[in-house]
Amino acid sequence: MDYLTGVKPKETLEISELLEQVKPGQKVKVNGAVHTIRDMGTVAFVVLRKREGLLQGVYEEGIAKFDLKDIKEAATIEVEGVLEENEKAPNGIEIRMETLRILSEPVDEMMPLAISKWKLNTSLEAKLNYRSIALRNVRERAKFRIQEGLTRAFRDFLYSQGFTEIHTPKIGAKGAEGGANIFKLEYFHRPAVLAQSPQFYKQMMVGVFDRVFETAPVFRAEKHNTKRHLNEYTSLDFEMGYIDGFEDIMAMETGYLQYAMELLEKEYTKELKILGVTLPKVDKIPAVRFSEIKEKVAKKYQHKMRNPFDLEPEEEQLISQYAKEEWGSDFVFVTHYPSKKRPFYAMDDPEDTRYTLSFDLLFRGMEITTGGQRIHDYKMLTDKIEARGMSQEGMEQYLATFKHGMPPHGGIGIGLERLTMKLIGEDNVRETTLFPRDLSRLEP
Repeated sequence: MDYLTGVKPKETLEISELLEQVKPGQKVKVNGAVHTIRDMGTVAFVVLRKREGLLQGVYEEGIAKFDLKDIKEAATIEVEGVLEENEKAPNGIEIRMETLRILSEPVDEMMPLAISKWKLNTSLEAKLNYRSIALRNVRERAKFRIQEGLTRAFRDFLYSQGFTEIHTPKIGAKGAEGGANIFKLEYFHRPAVLAQSPQFYKQMMVGVFDRVFETAPVFRAEKHNTKRHLNEYTSLDFEMGYIDGFEDIMAMETGYLQYAMELLEKEYTKELKILGVTLPKVDKIPAVRFSEIKEKVAKKYQHKMRNPFDLEPEEEQLISQYAKEEWGSDFVFVTHYPSKKRPFYAMDDPEDTRYTLSFDLLFRGMEITTGGQRIHDYKMLTDKIEARGMSQEGMEQYLATFKHGMPPHGGIGIGLERLTMKLIGEDNVRETTLFPRDLSRLEP
């Protein structure tokens, strides 16, 4: 009988281990995928793609105990050789190859995309059709390392603030937001919907843990075919209880953004450099009322307001431009949204019930966050449902939670793909979505 005692040590080394643990002249063993081969005649450079980046191997006739023709692009191989320094090589090191073991070979030697190029000069449609291949490109892959950093920062920061991570159902009886943008499905001969948001569950769990968060997909059956809309996206959600006001929520999100930018600067320097990203300043973020900023923008940019109850994409861009010019900020909180444009659970402003104690966070011309204070009083909640002519059907258990006491609370939902997109300077949210789901795309 054998026993497993933990992670098995590997003979093969990663790039960071080569840099930190091995001296030039020492023999090493590494593995990876063949990213590209540059044959110079008697010498060839075999560049391996590994999880931490690229590693250069040097093939020399007479030293290598194998034929260069044995290696194909996209094959996965294991090589042994001597580590040497070379400032022109990726990470300043290379392996002078001696022996080779082929782990797997491609069936088709012709790659559909030139992934070894620094930038994929192809259409977005082609990149999405061959997504798993396109992401082998160094720059394409870096986008999702940045996205990982944003998600990791969200988790780590909220853990440090006493939040509990939860995992809520994505199939339900009723949508949290209501309206027509709901995916409906049959659930064992009963009607069901895909979750537009974990909102109801987040609020219910505030009564259990005080502070909760989740990173998970949400679904919107919106028939938009724009550069900013998806029908499935990842939402970074948190909900916090015992707040003094919705300003506490904005402050918590500001803290997250500060933590995220510090983490990216510290541990994702390579990816930031690859993509040419300059991180925004987040030491302070301005907050301005919805009605006030619409007037300021209309006056400064001679913009005619068409919708007094919502922000159009053009207005979001102008508000961000205003925030950058007037306050030097890439971010701006727009507060006190009109009640008719917010869900029933949004807390109305007691000083003017036409508006709510809610906000959006705009970043470089786009809304990336919606949040605010929620109604925590049972009667106030049911009265608002009645005033809107809504039915309580499907919300009985959600509403029952409030019968038994709930603290003042509120929270946010951040669109992860949008945040990534604006941070790295892309103009289409599909560029920062691993496998996009929109009006026309269900594959891959």
